[in-house]
Amino acid sequence: PNQMVRGRALAHCGLVLLSLWLCIQSVPISVDKTKEKPQEEELEPPQSAETGLHYDRYLREVIEFLEKDPHFKEKLKNANMDDIKQGKLSKELDFVHHNFRTKLDELKREEMNRLRMLIKVKHDIEGGNGRTVDHQALLKQFDHLNHLNPDTFEVEDLDRLIKSATKDLENFDKDRHDEFKRYEMMKEHERRERLKAMNEEDRKKEEQHYEEMKKKHNNHPKVNHPGSEDQLKEVWQEADGLDPEDFDPKTFFKMHDSNGDGFFDESELEALFTKELDKVYNPDNEEDDMVEMEEERLRMREHVMNEVDTNKDRLVSLSEFMAATKKEEFLEKDEWETLDQNPLYTEEELREYEQQLANEGNDIYKKSAELQKQREELERKEEELNAQKLGLQQAVEEMERLKAQSSKAEVKR
Repeated sequence: PNQMVRGRALAHCGLVLLSLWLCIQSVPISVDKTKEKPQEEELEPPQSAETGLHYDRYLREVIEFLEKDPHFKEKLKNANMDDIKQGKLSKELDFVHHNFRTKLDELKREEMNRLRMLIKVKHDIEGGNGRTVDHQALLKQFDHLNHLNPDTFEVEDLDRLIKSATKDLENFDKDRHDEFKRYEMMKEHERRERLKAMNEEDRKKEEQHYEEMKKKHNNHPKVNHPGSEDQLKEVWQEADGLDPEDFDPKTFFKMHDSNGDGFFDESELEALFTKELDKVYNPDNEEDDMVEMEEERLRMREHVMNEVDTNKDRLVSLSEFMAATKKEEFLEKDEWETLDQNPLYTEEELREYEQQLANEGNDIYKKSAELQKQREELERKEEELNAQKLGLQQAVEEMERLKAQSSKAEVKR
């Protein structure tokens, strides 16, 4: 599904706001702002990876222009992650050069226009489908900016953007888990519906085939614990072609820090699990579901982040990685419990989900019946109007006939 793919883009991007801080750490800045005039530049689409947020483009364009201001860059260089997350950097917007402020104003006006159109479309669709329009949910579309001032980009706008992006990115994984759970319940619901429509013989064959596929899927080599010494050594040997006896954590980190920034972001971390996932999932096998593979990848990454990312910035630094290799968990020998070893939902949750589907189906049926009634009523009224029109036309013709007869009688006199 698209949201699963967007989740991978988010992982590649890492915490977007942190990139503001990281991308300039190696850039020396010594600029007198009063003498330096920034050049006017055409607005180009940002090149960074998408975050999956509905205001992604706006977020990335604002970041791009703030990075171009020398004063803001200098303040950003000396800021820590907590300052960025808490919005303490926002007040520095007052010192951003006028040319850049003008561009930020333009970006905000464009975003306001986009949101107005988006909300109008959502309102029309929900109203047209007979659903009650959730106005509170629609207003949340504006959380990342101050919509009461639609014309200029101010300190409050930057503060809202930073806090919204931080919160939304942190909730992104939870939303993916919830979406996956619904996906699995829908899959089971559809399977059970197919069984209901079969005769007893076909149902038995289908159930037997289903159990065979489950057994086949579960029959795979041992999956090493993500982030364990055994797991990393397997990558070192099979992906890197090196002798496991020569395994060195620091060298391993530098080899797999693909962009060389001194951190493992979520994408770089997830890439380390490919070998383990290949043991369980093959796109050519009927029994293996690639959507489940992406959920497994997410679970592995979350496990390692929880163990290793001590400052919770969604990145693993070299020092965090080295510290993790000295913990007892690094020597974990137990097999990783894959998705199939634990139930993803209860029977009660499945019943609630099926009831929700039934309610939605009933709502659609009721709306359809209501529209049919409205159509029939309109057709009835149209027939009445046509009858009235015909009667009026006949009356006019009768009057014209009588008028003509009266005129003839006058002429004869």
